[in-house]
Formats: sequence, C-alpha cells, structure tokens
Amino acid sequence: MEAWATYRTSSAAEWTPRRLLRAKGDSRVSVVLPARNEEATVGAIVATIREHLMDRVALVDELIVVDSRSTDRTAQVARAAGAEVVGQDEMTRGLPRLTGKGDALWAGLAAAEGDVVAFVDADLHEFRPHFVTGLIGPLLTDPSVDFVKGFYHRPLVGAASVEADGGGRVTELMARPLLNLFWPELAGFVQPLAGEYAGRRDVLERVPFVSGYGVETAMLIDLLDLVGLDALAQVDLGERRHRHQDTAALGRMSAQIVLTAWSRLQRRGWASPGTVPATLLTQFRRGGSDALPNLDREIVVSDVSVEERPPLAELRHRVPRRRVPA
Repeated sequence: MEAWATYRTSSAAEWTPRRLLRAKGDSRVSVVLPARNEEATVGAIVATIREHLMDRVALVDELIVVDSRSTDRTAQVARAAGAEVVGQDEMTRGLPRLTGKGDALWAGLAAAEGDVVAFVDADLHEFRPHFVTGLIGPLLTDPSVDFVKGFYHRPLVGAASVEADGGGRVTELMARPLLNLFWPELAGFVQPLAGEYAGRRDVLERVPFVSGYGVETAMLIDLLDLVGLDALAQVDLGERRHRHQDTAALGRMSAQIVLTAWSRLQRRGWASPGTVPATLLTQFRRGGSDALPNLDREIVVSDVSVEERPPLAELRHRVPRRRVPA
C-alpha cells in the first residue's frame, strides 16, 4: 500500500493547463457535473471551467451538467453559465427508472463524448480549475493510468469552530474500515468516497454504476477487479468546501455503502449468495408529533436499497444518440 501510494499519488499543482494541452494531442476531454437542486453553486463552477479551461486554454472540449430531477433553477443557471445541460431521465429513457447520484453519473457518461471523462460534484464552494486539471493530468500524461481519484482536506465548519479534516465522517467511520477489512489493496486511497474523479471512457463504460451513495465504493472495487491497482491513481486537490449533511442523512448513506459492499462480497463468494440483506433502516428523531410516549422520539424508517445501472457498454445501443436538453 505504501509503495502504491508513493508511486501513484501526485499533486494537482504538477498539472498546469498548458502542460496538459501539449500532452493532450488528439484526445478529447469531457467534464460532467451531476446536479440536483444546486442552483446556488453550479453556475460558479461551470463559469470557472468555461473561462479557464475552455476559453483561455482549449483543454476541456465538453462541459455537461446532468440535471437530476431538480426542482429549482439548476438547469437554467448551468446553461446560462455555459454548460450543456442534459436531463437524467432523457438519457435513460426506455430503461428502468433509477434514483440517486450514481444514475446521474451514468447518464453523464452516456452523454459525454470525450476519451477522458472527469466527474465533479456540483455543490462545491470556492471551486478552482485545478480540481479538473489535477484529475485529468495523470490520464493525459501516463497511458498506464486508467482512473484517478481526488483527495483533499475537508473542513467541518461548526457553529463555534472549524475541524480541519472533520468533513469525512462516513469515510472514517464506515468506508475506510470496510475497505481495509475486505479490499486492503484500496487502503492507500485517502478519500475513497470523493466525488471528484476521472477515467478513460472505454474503462468507465465497462463497470456498473450503483444508483445511490454506494457508487464511489462500487466503482473503486469494480475497477480494482477490472484493471488492477497499478492502473489506479490519486491526486491531492488541496481543500474542498461544500455543504454538510446531518447525522441521520450520513447514516442512510452509510447503509447504502454497506449494501453495496455486500453485493461485491457476494460476487466474490465471500457472502452467502442466497442471502438478501434487509434494506429498511430504522432511525429515531427526537420529539415530533408522532413521538412514542415511552421514547420521546419518532421512529423513522427509510428504504436504503441500492440498484445498479449495468455497464454502459452493454446498453450503448439503447442510449439516445442525440442528447435531449433538460
């Protein structure tokens, strides 16, 4: 793990736009942002990529925002800032309807035409161009790299203080112990759940996309099986600032990660193939009109089941040839 981390870890500062432009050659680069109700942040991210990596330097060829059933002005804001906007449902029409981030990512990959595809979350604050150049740098300069994962300092901003690296709570409490137990080859990834990553499209098209919050976990495990650890890399992107979810939401996220890992354990024969885990998560909410008298809490039950969109390569013939605007 230490040998891999030393060999396959780089810093975004190494990859300047002009250096990458020289290395790019005939390759095409697409950047995809999955977005659901992100009107407050998506415009600034799109405008930054457009100005610095498309207009000043022609490094990014395609900038796509996938509108994941937003109920706000996400699509309008992104389009006004210079992105091509596609609808998640339009890119998956004729296929079973799935929910969650993973399906939006799959739709973005289906819409993109680049040889290298970078995914960036749409809720980032203080976004900088190096979030893209850092991810695509190893892919444009080293043909042995197939996938690059970002990592960063992730401050947790509280009412009275800031915890410098407190933002990765699900990573530290759930994902990292789980991966270390069953996939120790992946222990060198600083942020296995990071939403910023890039890969070669011919590789990304060969892995399934989990519909919910297990998508990043599944992708790392599946790529490990598909191309091996040496084809995976990570890059230091500095600091990432975004909104934080509450503890109950993080619990639901963790449950989806566990279910995703279980499905991979079953595929390896490490979990009973005939066993179907329960997919209902019981949580407690203090107070409320429906609080039980002896608990002083409401019981909240959530369906945390995850589904998978098969590899795009298997369904390419069913994906719309022309993108339909959201």
